[in-house]
Amino acid sequence: MLQTKYNFLNAEWLWILIVAVVTTLLGEIKLLPFSSTENFRFALGSIVFLLFLLVRPVKSVILVGVLTGIVTILFRMGLELINHGFSSEVLINNYPAFFYYVVFACAFQFFNLRMYSNQPLLLGVFASIIEFISNSAEHVLRFLLIPDISLSFFDFVLVACVAIFRSFFVIGIYSTVILSEQRKHLQEQLTMGSDLYVEALYLQKSMNHIEQIMAESYELYRELKKNENRKLGLKALHIAQEIHEVKKDSQRIFSSISEMTMHKTEEYYSLSDVMNLVQVANEKYGAMLGRNIMFHVEQCVDFYTNQHIPLLAILNNIVANGIEALEGQGTIDLKVFEKNDNVYFIIQDDGKGIPPEDLDIIFEPGFTTKYNEQGVAATGIGLSHVQEVIQTLNGHIKVELPEKGTIFIVDIPMQMILQKGEK
Repeated sequence: MLQTKYNFLNAEWLWILIVAVVTTLLGEIKLLPFSSTENFRFALGSIVFLLFLLVRPVKSVILVGVLTGIVTILFRMGLELINHGFSSEVLINNYPAFFYYVVFACAFQFFNLRMYSNQPLLLGVFASIIEFISNSAEHVLRFLLIPDISLSFFDFVLVACVAIFRSFFVIGIYSTVILSEQRKHLQEQLTMGSDLYVEALYLQKSMNHIEQIMAESYELYRELKKNENRKLGLKALHIAQEIHEVKKDSQRIFSSISEMTMHKTEEYYSLSDVMNLVQVANEKYGAMLGRNIMFHVEQCVDFYTNQHIPLLAILNNIVANGIEALEGQGTIDLKVFEKNDNVYFIIQDDGKGIPPEDLDIIFEPGFTTKYNEQGVAATGIGLSHVQEVIQTLNGHIKVELPEKGTIFIVDIPMQMILQKGEK
């Protein structure tokens, strides 16, 4: 534990040092808007500084600002000493840059800017305010310390314009690159979580069967013992003991899976986010199968839910079946609406459809119409999974057969998937 903490502290200090050094070096790439001198400059370093603070959280943003300011003024003073020799104005000319990074870091921590990392517009607004405050503070300090610096209303207008432009430029980069990667990772996690969720449900169902078989084995052992059939009785007892070991292993596996999926009730996602994840994931699945899929999504209701994992399990499974039923190209229609305190999910494809004579058995475990190139049947547990998940939410599922394709209609009570406290 101590070694892990020590390594973390080392990594944190290394990151802070990287931020300070890179910001300082890139700070020499600059724009001088006020005059031909370097008394006030907009540098690339401040752009990178904001991006660094957003990319990776640190324990103390203020510490990062102080260290970056120190490295910056030391570097600039060193350059001036090398180029122009010692001068009493060296520190005065460069001290405001230190002040800029300290003020920026304090404002960043005060506004808790990372709290808005998933809201690009608010993030850009607050970043612009912080940038304006920091640059204004630096310019005022230069005005107070350096005799030939002017201070006018136009200066602050220019500072405001540059702050807005530069901040939203950084937020644009951050949102495009960083957030897109985060969303991709989140989508992969949720897709995996939905798969684990249905497997956990079936494992729980299997455990109930194991419990029943174990009880029957013990009962058989007692009956054989009464009839003085010792040899067969011991075999029945041995079977019961082996089944008990299987049950314990299953319980350990179920505990781990459910910890990752079924018990994460503190997480909430909007229904529109869930629908978007379903569309994105299945567009990729269709492309992988070589299908040209057109998705039509119509959503008439939206709310926050902590049942995103079971919803993803339901929708992904049905939509994936629809994609597999398409031959080359086709359309998947998704519709969500509220009616009589229930949320309805309508999933329709224009594929080859289901034979009417199979409607009564499509939810049976083992039923399948899918075979690989070698003629081996698929597992056929997809729709039975779906039905199990829907039943845990007190919902229903039915199938309709239009002239072409298949329509799945799922209805779930609103109260089962609605975030508590939301109407």
